[in-house]
Amino acid sequence: MQTEESLRKRAKAALRKESAYGEKFDLDEYSIAPKETKYTDNLKELDEKSQRTLLNVGVVPSGEGRGGSLVMVDNAISHSSVTDKGIELMPLHFAMQKHDWLKDYSWNLVPVDADKYTATSYLENANGYFIRAPKGVKTKLPIQTCLLMGSKDVSQTVHNIVIVEENARLDVITGCSTSSDVDKAMHLGISEMYVKKGGTLNFTMIHNWAEQIGVRPRTVIHLEEGATFINNYVTLKAVKSIQSYPTARLTGKGAFARFNTIAVAHPGSELDLGSRVIFDAPNTKAELISRTITTGGTVIARGEMIGNAVQSKGHLECHGLVLNNKGTQRAIPILEANVDDIELTHEAAVGRIAREQVEYLMARGLSEEDAVGMIVRGFLDVGISGIPDELQKDIDETIAQIGKSAM
Repeated sequence: MQTEESLRKRAKAALRKESAYGEKFDLDEYSIAPKETKYTDNLKELDEKSQRTLLNVGVVPSGEGRGGSLVMVDNAISHSSVTDKGIELMPLHFAMQKHDWLKDYSWNLVPVDADKYTATSYLENANGYFIRAPKGVKTKLPIQTCLLMGSKDVSQTVHNIVIVEENARLDVITGCSTSSDVDKAMHLGISEMYVKKGGTLNFTMIHNWAEQIGVRPRTVIHLEEGATFINNYVTLKAVKSIQSYPTARLTGKGAFARFNTIAVAHPGSELDLGSRVIFDAPNTKAELISRTITTGGTVIARGEMIGNAVQSKGHLECHGLVLNNKGTQRAIPILEANVDDIELTHEAAVGRIAREQVEYLMARGLSEEDAVGMIVRGFLDVGISGIPDELQKDIDETIAQIGKSAM
């Protein structure tokens, strides 16, 4: 176990270290986001605009259909409540004070010196959420969290830890967004997730940023024997740059991970998205599914599987559409087998909507706009469940707009 002094030294040395991928940002152009904010006991007491912002990233202000809620505005917790008494949900700083053992989980999966974004988050002692499902406890309702940027020209630093104990089950919906008057800012999000023997974590993340926001999440998931991790990631609105490459480490026999990615790159956006799975135990499995569309922006869809253990299987699937003859789609699948008894496969395809598909639907009474919208909707459907009606409506409206722009 490294000392705090050694971690701080490593982080300071990495403050100018660029990440391997994605657009470079000068963090000196952004001040650190405020660490104090008004606390809200009841999210329903927020103004209508704020409640709409929450709803559009899957967070229900009333808490109906949810087991707990936590909202972080800039670098401060503005709300935390839990109705599912079997689950622990609280600000990370509070959890670190409550559980002395938690220090063994903090900055254990994500290196403090991975790049300048992790280094900054560590040195700022980033707060965030702590969620824990104790041994054998299974959530009846999903836990919801929201990471909201409420100030301009700032860096939001976030550190989250999620622990699913042995044979437990946890469902989490996380929404990330900006207040309506915030146009330029940076989001630095560190997430460390532990799924222990026989545990299951279903994690859905919805991004709804502004057009000049830079987003740099850094996520690692550790899975023990028989553990399951399902990740759904959705970003459909305009944003300046997102670079995300979560890594799942399958360290226990029979562990399984699945990543579903749905993304749209609008003009001026650069989405460098991917996921990585490392097979370090026998009989492990993984699926990486990516569905991306560009209407003028750049999409780089990465997928990587590293096979270090026998009798493991993985499939990587990257499909991308280019609409309006604008934008760039780039698929980068990587398969690495370091043992002989392993099966890793990939399928990648980028291109435009086939004209014959549109004409087929038009021949059955649909307008061209509706036909394109139906094709786009089907293309993006990877079976994400549990999102509220308001968010589904927003997604449908976004898809309809994409259909119109493709005309």
